[in-house]
Amino acid sequence: LRAIAEEVSFPLSDQEIILGEKMMQFLKHSQDPVTAEKMGLRGGVGLAAPQLDISKRLIAVLVPNPEDEEGNPPKEAYSLQTLMYNPKIVAHSVQDAALADGEGCLSVDREVPGYVVRHARVTVDYFDKDGQKHRIKLKGYNAIVVQHEIDHINGIMFYDRINEIDPFAVKDGMLVIE
Repeated sequence: LRAIAEEVSFPLSDQEIILGEKMMQFLKHSQDPVTAEKMGLRGGVGLAAPQLDISKRLIAVLVPNPEDEEGNPPKEAYSLQTLMYNPKIVAHSVQDAALADGEGCLSVDREVPGYVVRHARVTVDYFDKDGQKHRIKLKGYNAIVVQHEIDHINGIMFYDRINEIDPFAVKDGMLVIE
């Protein structure tokens, strides 16, 4: 998990396409309470190939939209659902952000308290499975999820971004997302 993953080249191999599909399927299974319990999975919103001991710059992101105040399902099931090959942050906000409840990770089986300081907004370039280049602008929770997964392909763990001396320190102007 500390190694920098290798870029994928296009056209993708069948194995690289199947890997992406299986990563997305894993996230869907992990978010379904019945399937997750049956398979013994912890829920996740993102997964990077290095977490599967595969040194490829590939991430899967599946962020569900919450129910509304009355408990009705959202119009769109996911706020972000994508496979990103060779993702790269090309721009980011000056403002920092962190999740109020901290971050978890499918590769870390313990709670690590503290604010994981990240950028509040990012612009990411990536390729889809067909080799088409995309640029996406993200903010808030979606930006944090993608930064977490990009860190994995760069050998960085989320707890590396927690202030060791004061884990809940709030930098000037930092956005704390509930």
